[in-house]
Parts: sequence; C-alpha cells; structure tokens
Amino acid sequence: MTDYAELLSRVSAPEGSGREISDPATGEVIGRAPVQTVDDLDVLIARAGEAQRPWAALGHEKRIELLNAVADRIDASAEALAELLSREQGKPLNGPNARFEVGACSAWLRATAATPLDPEVLVDDGEAHAEIIYKPLGVVAAIGPWNWPLMIGIWQIAPSLRMGNAVIVKPSSFTPLSVLAMVSIMNEVLPEGVLQAISANGEVGGALAAHPKIDKVMFTGSTATGRAIIEASAGNLARLTLELGGNDAGIVLPDANPDAIAEGLFWGAFINTGQTCAALKRLYVHDSIYDAVIDSLAAFSKNMPMGNGLDEQNVLGPVQNKKQFDIVAGLVEDAKTRGGRIVTGGSPATELGPLFYPITIVADVNDGDPIVDEEQFGPALPVIRYTELEDAIASANALDVGLGASVWSSDPANARAVATRLESGTVWINQHGTLHPMAPFGGVKGSGYGLEFGVEGLKAVSAPQLIRS
Repeated sequence: MTDYAELLSRVSAPEGSGREISDPATGEVIGRAPVQTVDDLDVLIARAGEAQRPWAALGHEKRIELLNAVADRIDASAEALAELLSREQGKPLNGPNARFEVGACSAWLRATAATPLDPEVLVDDGEAHAEIIYKPLGVVAAIGPWNWPLMIGIWQIAPSLRMGNAVIVKPSSFTPLSVLAMVSIMNEVLPEGVLQAISANGEVGGALAAHPKIDKVMFTGSTATGRAIIEASAGNLARLTLELGGNDAGIVLPDANPDAIAEGLFWGAFINTGQTCAALKRLYVHDSIYDAVIDSLAAFSKNMPMGNGLDEQNVLGPVQNKKQFDIVAGLVEDAKTRGGRIVTGGSPATELGPLFYPITIVADVNDGDPIVDEEQFGPALPVIRYTELEDAIASANALDVGLGASVWSSDPANARAVATRLESGTVWINQHGTLHPMAPFGGVKGSGYGLEFGVEGLKAVSAPQLIRS
C-alpha cells in the first residue's frame, strides 16, 4: 500500500525542475511533472523493444497472472491514486468520479485478463484446414487524454500487455502525475521495460506516433489531433485505434416519461462535469413533452453538489483547465445572444473558484447555433425542440461526428427502430455513455475508427496470422 505523499514524491520532478501542475479546484501547485525529450523517447522505445520479446514469450497464462497481480496492486493503493487524480484532474472523490475511475482500472484489467482469444478455425472440411491466430504487434504507443486519464489509459494498456506487446504511455500534459503514478504502481509487478511512460509536450507525442519502431498507436482525444497522428504515423505504417471527438445526440420520443428519464439524462450529459467524449451533448425533445423534460432535468440537477473534489459531499468538480473553461463559457454566452433560454446556471460559479462552471441547461436553441454544432466538453447542455421524428433523426446525423447517441422512450421496440437509423458507433436506449468491458466501443465519421474492449479490442492490438494445412 502506498499513501498519497509517497506516491506523489515518487513521480514528481525535483524542486526547481519540471513543470508545475496545479489543482484546478484551488489553483494550488500539487507537484512538478518531469519534462522529457525526443532523446528520452528513443531510449524508452529501444528498451521497450528489448523487453517485448521475452514478455511475449511468457505466454498468455503467465501474462494473465501478472495482469491480475497488477490489478491487486492498484486496489491496494486505490485511495492514494484517487486523491492524486482528484487533485490533478479536479473530479471529486465520490460519485462516478475519482474512486470510481480507479476502481474501473482494476476491474478492466481483470476483465481484459479473463477475455479469451482462441484460434479461429475458418476451414476444416477434411481436405483443408485454415485457422487464424493472433500474435503481438511489438511496441504500442498509448496517447491519452486529460478527462479520464487513468481509466482510458488502462483501456489502452491492458489489452496491449495482454496480447504480449510492450507499451509506451504518453499522458496528457494536463494530467501527467496520476498516470505516472499508476504506471509506477503497475511496474511493481511487471518486468522491466514492458510498460513505460514519458511526460512531455505535444512535440514528443508527434515523434512517438511517427517513430519507426512503433507498431501501433492508440489515441483518445480531439479529431484535430487525431488527424495529425494519422499524418505522423503514415511513414511507419503503424496500425491505429483512434477514439476522437464527439457531439453525441439524444432523441426523446413523445412517449417518454420525463420524471423517469431525468436521472439518466443528467448523468449521460454531466458525468465528470460534462468532460467525457461520449457524453450527451445535444438533446432533441419532442414538442409535446419539451417543457416537462426540461423541468424534470433541471429539478434533478439542482440536487447535485459541486465544489472541491476532496470534500466528500461533492459529485461535480471544476472544468479541468482554463482553455476548456473558456470554450464552455463562450458557447453559453453566444447562445444567450441568439435567444437561448438559460434554465439553470449560465455564468461562472466564481464563488467556488476560477474554473468552476455550474450545470447549465440552455433551452430554445437550434441547429446551427455553436452550442449545438460544436462540442462543449463541459457542463452545458443545449435542448432543441422538434415536432417531426424525421427531422430529429436528420439533425442527429447531420454533424461529421458519430461516437455515441441515445434514444429515450417507453417503447423499447420503437426506440430500437430509431436507434438503428442513427449514425454513431454506439446507440444507447434509455441511458447514455454506459460501457462494459466485453462490449466493443468505437466511433464513426470524424469520431475515429477502430474498436476497443472485449475480443475485438484484443484483436485490435494483435497481428492476425493465417495457418493453412
């Protein structure tokens, strides 16, 4: 078991070096992130290449054993990890936040370890036999975001290690310390060089994607950065899994019960204070229940406490960084000038701190308004009225993103019929954003390509080989 102070000291750069990392809730400097270079990257990749072959040679059974031991070690230091995550990212300890995220890391490790990927027999007719087996790729680059830095990190790391690859982790420059800490804990169990992290700027991230010794790049983040990674990786033909930006639409059908769906709508939109790739970001509600849905959602929202993440009662935190805070505030201000009606929130919660923005529901906005067409990635939800279902479906499909979508209805068959017409990697019914380690997840259109989780996630970090006899 490792306590918070020991964990932080283990990964922080010495005083006077590195880069300051501040708590977004208070502005307090909590530590200093190491600043590494492209030269450091070359050393790490060479070490990973040397470690990968003996790691692969251990076989599935031994790697599974070690991944389960890693999960145990994360559980043993869960509270220290959660505190560091809360201080660095801003999310509260309680609710679906820091403790939840750390718990998800160990749970996902165990689920990935338990997922079988057996040879697939394609032909066996007495005259010919053909089967596909899955082999390691080599060295995987895992480039992560700042919103769920540990959990998304594990989504990249766990399947890669499970299949016998070595991994180089590049965390976001906004949240490096918690990722470095998790990697440090994992390396108490793993062989040296199999899992390494580099704390650096975007230039090093680009060099990582372009490096000739990188066989696979996994990236979660913006569509713009995803395009840059595609270009950077073209020279080495690295395989890619890209989970990029989204602007998830939800459609509330006229038979939905406003009170029954309010809680699901709230957490679909505002989990992690809205800073989630597959959060509900545009809500289309039928005219007949439009006001009732808004009223029920607003009433539920008012009972959700926001504040410093280390205060046990809070379940909503600050926007993680000033750049994202300004995007959220700017979109809300623009909506006001276009006639948007502020139902809740609508201006910075300066009494809580400089980066706090309250849960904001904006009614009476339209397609084409920036708050509808642009991803807010924060605690602001536009609600759009519709009368014809065909129009709502067309609106949901109109943007060049397609990570997730949802349909809300009291009639499951009707909801499913609408769901199949939506252009997104996942469509939820009467929920939004829920994930399962055995259910593949990925986007379409500008939201990226490739699948994570379950058997498909293991295949994505493997090289298929056909055996004929």
